[in-house]
Amino acid sequence: MTGFSRRSFLHLAGAGALAGTAGRSLFADQQYPPAVPAPAIYPYTKRSTVSLVQGEERRKNVYDALIAIDDQIRPLLRARKYVVIKPNIVAPKVPLAGTHADALLGIMDYLAPRFKGPVTIAEASAQDSLEGFENNHYNRVVTEFKSHQVSLVDLNREGKYEIFSIVDANVRPIPVRLAARLLDPDAFVICSAMLKTHNAVVATMSVKNMVIGTPLHSAPGASETWHDKRKYHAGPHQMNYNMAISAAHEKPHWGLAVIDGYEGMEGNGPSGGTPVPSRIALASTDFFAADRVGLETMGIPAYAVGYLQYAAQLGLGQYDLAKIDVRGAKVEAVKRTYRLHDQADEQLKWLRELPKV
Repeated sequence: MTGFSRRSFLHLAGAGALAGTAGRSLFADQQYPPAVPAPAIYPYTKRSTVSLVQGEERRKNVYDALIAIDDQIRPLLRARKYVVIKPNIVAPKVPLAGTHADALLGIMDYLAPRFKGPVTIAEASAQDSLEGFENNHYNRVVTEFKSHQVSLVDLNREGKYEIFSIVDANVRPIPVRLAARLLDPDAFVICSAMLKTHNAVVATMSVKNMVIGTPLHSAPGASETWHDKRKYHAGPHQMNYNMAISAAHEKPHWGLAVIDGYEGMEGNGPSGGTPVPSRIALASTDFFAADRVGLETMGIPAYAVGYLQYAAQLGLGQYDLAKIDVRGAKVEAVKRTYRLHDQADEQLKWLRELPKV
């Protein structure tokens, strides 16, 4: 990621991705304007594979999705000493907003006969991770797979981090603390995400679960309080850029994306939306390809999601649907049009030029 400035990239991607959006209510009737292709800065040339399963049992869907790409997972898995499963717990008191225990059990069903090392379920919730573990019944996983040394870790309480730099509202560099465990080269990191609409970036799946799940905040009860996740919310352009550069930094440590769409969330996600019975699961070793197919199943244009558009321009993964091999169900057969957040039009300000300072 060299050869371009923060401001020039923000201007290029924001202005080039889509034209003529200002002043329009883009999502009131879910009619999307035509896309203007964004230029690839670092083209991604490899083909990627995503498994897509539809069925009436969440746990089995996740397991079957992993079995479908077993040939791609095993070579990566055998090179690591332990597994970290990163769930999504945005609102500990809202079951629909968090990774379901059955999705984790489906992952463990796959791992158990193939990996003999320890497994950690680790989260850095924007609120209290331990409350989320309890309310989402993650102890079921610990109990059922005792022989696999499954543990639950709140990354905020663990408090081990590496410093990374993002930008603030004025495009000035600021530091954030990223959970060290999710950047450990000895760990095989599995993202257990969901299909959800979002109140700031249109949609959230595996990439956002990792990027915004990695920054820490102070442990509950700490004398000094801080919250580095909030630093990412510096404005529509800045947030999408911050997420893209964080993804570039974190990507070498990502092993496997699992997206549980058994019951997705539409409307005012990621915590206040309503359920969608999509009954699907997706998996891929390419997080960006997984999210690209996930968007397709939600009926959301790929160019509408800024951080993924930026990541595609930076060549972080395969974002061209024509270069993604989908194993299993046909995308069109499972596709449902998710209703977006009430403020979705506001979220697309990233598509307009950066305000002149």
